[in-house]
Amino acid sequence: MGNEEDDRVKRGSTAGVELKEEDIMAAMQEIHGYLDITPGDFKQIYILAYQHALERLSRELTAAEIMTRKVISVTADTPLAEVAEAMGKRGVSGVPVVDDQGRVVGVISEKDFLRSMGVKDSQNFMTLVASCLRSKGCVALPIKKQAAGDLMSTPAVTVTPEARMRDMAELFTQRRINRAPVTDKEGRLVGIVTRGDLIRATLQGARP
Repeated sequence: MGNEEDDRVKRGSTAGVELKEEDIMAAMQEIHGYLDITPGDFKQIYILAYQHALERLSRELTAAEIMTRKVISVTADTPLAEVAEAMGKRGVSGVPVVDDQGRVVGVISEKDFLRSMGVKDSQNFMTLVASCLRSKGCVALPIKKQAAGDLMSTPAVTVTPEARMRDMAELFTQRRINRAPVTDKEGRLVGIVTRGDLIRATLQGARP
């Protein structure tokens, strides 16, 4: 067994991940043939069981545990200039749109801005720059007087605080989205989960 697997064993001993019987059984089922419990066999079982424990942990984490709670949001009548400025200052590519009760009514993202400015073939910033350079004026001028409600995607794709990581990852893939507002039973915004949050949670689970 190589040094890489040895390192993984060491990480497993310090990661604080609780191994359950189901992890051990799942690991043992992956070992073919007669199982003679030698130190080498046990080491192999431990490595596989640890991997199963990490997978189980990532499946059991919920939106409430990984979401960002301090969420920047806008209202439907927020001018687009203010929306863009807020997104730029916070370094985010999308924000929820809420009503006066804090209920999520939509989401506005960079893609919505680009789409409204005629950038359809390749939705990225450099395509927008190219469009600006080819045109006689700024392609953003036609939407200068519009508000968030004019561009937002609605209804918003949201998740509950109890949503599991695996389900959220599947939702993001199916709906081709990069973020989902987290809402309570009344639809009020309580947080937001992004693809980055899912990746970070997975990596932290495997970190010593």
